[in-house]
Amino acid sequence: AGPVGVTIETERSASGALSSKVGGKFAYAGLNFDKVQAKADGSNVLETSLVPCKGCKVTFKANKGADLGVEYTAGSIITTGSLDVLNMSKVSTSTCIGVAPGINVGGDLSYNLSGDKAGLSSYNFGASYATGPLFASVTSANKFSQFNVSAMYKVNKDLSIASSTTHSSAKACDVLAIGGAYNMASVGTIKAKVGSNGVTSACIIKEVAPKVNVTASGS
Repeated sequence: AGPVGVTIETERSASGALSSKVGGKFAYAGLNFDKVQAKADGSNVLETSLVPCKGCKVTFKANKGADLGVEYTAGSIITTGSLDVLNMSKVSTSTCIGVAPGINVGGDLSYNLSGDKAGLSSYNFGASYATGPLFASVTSANKFSQFNVSAMYKVNKDLSIASSTTHSSAKACDVLAIGGAYNMASVGTIKAKVGSNGVTSACIIKEVAPKVNVTASGS
């Protein structure tokens, strides 16, 4: 069966109560059990995947619902599909195509199969462009009623700046956040951003040992 990875996650609520989740990850006979988890409330999580042929991956995820998915890659085209097999209520799909070096375009849609809301429930489009130190992307939301624009520019090997804005008929431009990251050898990686609400958040990430990072944050 091969090695088995075990993880234990413990969370503390505002009242001080502790709750834990125990999970595992392993593979058997070509079937990957990506997550097998038992929660403190008695519920379980199961995520599996299988590669039946080159470029094709079949997934199954069960938590509060159950979704059967497929991912297919052929050259610069990546297509996904997902079906709610528990209630047979929804099917969704997405496609991303690399049309040129550094340029990707794609879209997604969801269709409700049953109930009063049967029919096309969502559809959106997105594109990204990367060249040298610059990366930019635009995505639509709420059936093209809103557009989200993100950009990042790497000034040099240590400093990067980024911004995120939304645009709609209700508000031509809403700046969600502006931020940056700076690598300082003696201190670590310093990240900071200012949100649209005026709140400034910052954190310092320091590698204290190989593959061991310590993070301090505040706002």
